[in-house]
Amino acid sequence: MSETLRKLLKEGKAPQQQHNITPHVGLLTLHFQLYGCEDLKAKRKAFTAMKAIWGREPDLAVSETADHDALDCATWTIAALGTSSQKITQRLDQVEKAIEEKIDAAILDIHREII
Repeated sequence: MSETLRKLLKEGKAPQQQHNITPHVGLLTLHFQLYGCEDLKAKRKAFTAMKAIWGREPDLAVSETADHDALDCATWTIAALGTSSQKITQRLDQVEKAIEEKIDAAILDIHREII
């Protein structure tokens, strides 16, 4: 710790923060119906793009959150981080549309939550 910082802390004066950013989190949970998956390897292959494309985005986290051992369904959740709920909603709209185009599985249910 520098001497200047020690003096400020001793005097009760902490350095001022310039920005106070409150992150917002959005969750998009998709429940898929799968057809023709004979084993878990085939199921993983059907969802390779989930992690390969959206898992590498800096503002997204992607995970299979349920139905891990089921061959006929899958549940995936995408978490988005942003500075406003409006930006997160727009981002999740974009991701949802892209998933519908790239993933070869019927979407049975979609749940969104902004935290």
